[in-house]
Formats: sequence, C-alpha cells, structure tokens
Amino acid sequence: MHTAIGTALAVIVFTSISSVWAHHHHGAIQWQYFTKLTPTILLGAFSGAIITQYLSFDFLRILFAIFEIMVAMIIWFGISASGHADNLNKGVWLIAGYIIGLVSAIVGIGGGTMTTPFLTYNKVDIKNAIATSAAVGMPIAIAGSVGFIMIGTEIEGATSGLGFIHIKALLSIVMTSIFFAPLGAKVAHNINGKRLKKGFALFLLLLGAFVLSF
Repeated sequence: MHTAIGTALAVIVFTSISSVWAHHHHGAIQWQYFTKLTPTILLGAFSGAIITQYLSFDFLRILFAIFEIMVAMIIWFGISASGHADNLNKGVWLIAGYIIGLVSAIVGIGGGTMTTPFLTYNKVDIKNAIATSAAVGMPIAIAGSVGFIMIGTEIEGATSGLGFIHIKALLSIVMTSIFFAPLGAKVAHNINGKRLKKGFALFLLLLGAFVLSF
C-alpha cells in the first residue's frame, strides 16, 4: 500500500506540470490562493507521508470516504460560507493548507478533492477552484514523494528501488497521463459552470462510495 500511494504521488508531480500549463493558458489559476496554501501544504504533505507508517489504512479509508461524501452534499446543494476566500485571515489558509497536504499525502491524491471543495465553499468559481487545485497538487506531490522515498529507504519491504516509489509503474503511467491531463483541463473550461459543479459533486459522491466498498 505504501508503494501504491508513494508512486501515485510521484505520478502527480509530472501530470500536474502539464495540467498547470493548460489551466494557466486559460488564465484560470488563482495564484494568490496558491501562495497562501503552499507553505503549510508542503509541511502537511511531508508529515502525511511520514505518519502513514503508524496509521491504520482502514481507519483512513473510512474517514476519507465519509469526508468526500459530506463535501459532495455541500457542493451539490450549493452550501457556502458567508464570506469570500479573499477575506479569509492568514490562520485559516495555514490550517487549511496543512490539512489538505496531510490528508492528500496519506491517501495518495493531488489534493483536488480537498482543495476544490475548500475554495468553492468560500465562493471561488468552480473553474478557478479546479485550476488552482491542479497547481496545488504539485507541492503536495513533491513533498509527499520525498517523504515516501525517505521512509521507504528505512522500512523493510520497499523493493521498488527508490524508497516507496515504483519506478517502472511510475514511468508507464506518466507516459500516457501527461497527455490526458491537458485534455481534462480543456474539457473543464468548456463545460457550463453549474454543470461542472454538479458533475464534480457527483464524482466526489461516487469516489466516497467506491472507497467505502473495498
């Protein structure tokens, strides 16, 4: 499981590059939010990778699934904060960044399923939220990958050659995913905002249900 998560994060390092380029081309990334989240995202992602060796996977799986289902309901019914993201104080950004980085590294995701809901809840347009989440995925993946490389060199059972990152799997996935990431960005920017929001909520709901099923 550690190798699967570590490799997934390493893949995101490469796919996020092509995805960020595509979203930036559309002028959709809100870099001011990226810079507010990144400092503690780096810390959270690295911490998440390190503590995975001490946590129960089943506990994390159930917690993550419940969280995604709850967020799906919030997005679907249009529940949002009273204020805008621009008015959030620095402490909220620091805490949010750490939690996003921590959980994302633990379960091996780029953070889109957490960063996007956080931004949309605070009244950021769904397309801007998705684009910014793609950018946020890079520091999550880099810090998380470093953590999994470190613990993989110390724990018996890491046989991939680079800590808990499986090099052959990484290369085979990256060779195709880097070409499809820009396509996903293009599709997102061509879909009506309301439909995209509903679609994202449905995706989170199905993701939560799927994670609970195994």
